[in-house]
Amino acid sequence: MFAVLNKEITGFFTSAVAYIAIGVFLLVTGLLLWVFPDSSILEYGYASLDSFFSITPYVFMFLIPAVTMRSFAEEKKEGTFELLATSPLTDWQIIAGKFFACVTIVLASLVPTLIWYLSVYQLGVTTGNIDSGATIGSYIGLFLLGSAFVSIGVFASSITRNQIVSFIIAVFLCFFAFSGFDSVSQLLSFQSVDVFITALGINEHYQSVSRGVLDTRDLVYFISFILLFLVATKTVLGGRRW
Repeated sequence: MFAVLNKEITGFFTSAVAYIAIGVFLLVTGLLLWVFPDSSILEYGYASLDSFFSITPYVFMFLIPAVTMRSFAEEKKEGTFELLATSPLTDWQIIAGKFFACVTIVLASLVPTLIWYLSVYQLGVTTGNIDSGATIGSYIGLFLLGSAFVSIGVFASSITRNQIVSFIIAVFLCFFAFSGFDSVSQLLSFQSVDVFITALGINEHYQSVSRGVLDTRDLVYFISFILLFLVATKTVLGGRRW
């Protein structure tokens, strides 16, 4: 696994992929957070990063598929996956290596935004007038959300040789997993079914973690969601016939 992980991370950072992805993420979220009046903290008037945490999931819907689309699609298209498949590595080691490499990019994107937390911490009328507990919870929620989107992206990349097709499939699945269940639940009038369907979506659990309280049910949900798509990826790759 570590051989694949090292290869993927090296590939990301020796090319423009990682720098473009992180740069675009910081630029878009920075503009939305500090410049555009509808979402600007300066216009909001409160020492809070709520707008950042509500915007980022939608940025991730496009950023993460753009990072993961090359995971398997590029290798299958160029014929290099045969070399990887015939190596002593198991399917799970290959999948885990690629998954954690993409998660590393997600983490590398989030770390620089801590500067914004420090800025808001200092800019308040009273220094430190920000809910640090909720902010930490929201960062954990974003990391879990990003990891879930990575698992979707890796799966999408495993079912096609075309990176653009992989990107489109991943964007659709990420959007549906985050917002689709909420939309479906609104169409149903039975409250018990409504609550159940909403609980299937990522947004419900992301909002729960973002409150600053780590509920084991939310952690189990995210871990199960990630494993579901990684198992699906393993199923697709199981035949190793390309």
